[in-house]
Amino acid sequence: MKILKKNKLYIVPTPIGNLKDITYRAINILKKIDIILAENIKHTKILINHFKIKKTILKFNNDYEHNKVKKIIKLIKTGKNVALLSSAGTPTINDPGYKLIHACHLSNIKIIPLPGPCAAITALSASGMSFNKFCYEGFLPKKKKSKETLLKSLKKEKKIIIFYESKHRIIKSLKTIIKIFGENRNILLAKEMTKIWEIIHKTTTINLLYLFENKKIKKKGEIVLVIDGYKEKKDDISDKIIKTFKILKDTISIKKAIEITAKIHKIKKNKLYNFIIKKY
Repeated sequence: MKILKKNKLYIVPTPIGNLKDITYRAINILKKIDIILAENIKHTKILINHFKIKKTILKFNNDYEHNKVKKIIKLIKTGKNVALLSSAGTPTINDPGYKLIHACHLSNIKIIPLPGPCAAITALSASGMSFNKFCYEGFLPKKKKSKETLLKSLKKEKKIIIFYESKHRIIKSLKTIIKIFGENRNILLAKEMTKIWEIIHKTTTINLLYLFENKKIKKKGEIVLVIDGYKEKKDDISDKIIKTFKILKDTISIKKAIEITAKIHKIKKNKLYNFIIKKY
């Protein structure tokens, strides 16, 4: 077995459900390193025991990260090779670890990231939505006001949006999404991915709420929501046009402001007028 060079931090993705999704390279690295940093020791032991790997495991989650970074840097500098693992998926994506990686950069410690499973990307690939850009927003805020503020800021986001959500908050979150994004926005539910009870279901926001409320889909397991981006309707008046109108109406009549705004943005005056009278 080829021995690894010393003083390295390996970022090792782990399966998000099906243990067969781990790569040969990940298994090989885990067999050779000295110490595993685990978000959840019990969960990580299931994985390494399955592949007959015996290693020292240190707990490394949000509660421990700040206090352990210096100790881990010291361990690596003394010649140890360390692997960073989250409970599932790629470490540091919505999981602890970025502070350690930042400290490794500052200490000129070589960082080796391995490719592997990621719930957000796996769900996105199954969305059937046209994309070359997307927004990953992690978990929706727990508090109602913070959740509404975030969703309002994303209401007209044209890129696909990915959220994680817990089984305990999914119904409340869907109600808030419907309130701000509307009932007919396309949405993909990816639940318990790669497991035998996996659900991949594409529908509208209102229908997904119905399925949860009526227990057609159980509130259980890990949840990823992939929401289609905002699509401008043909009759929409852009924010840029409205901004021009608002500036002009403060110094001239509304009628004249509409006329000049329509001319600047090359839109029909009647269309803008009909929109303005509904709003103002």
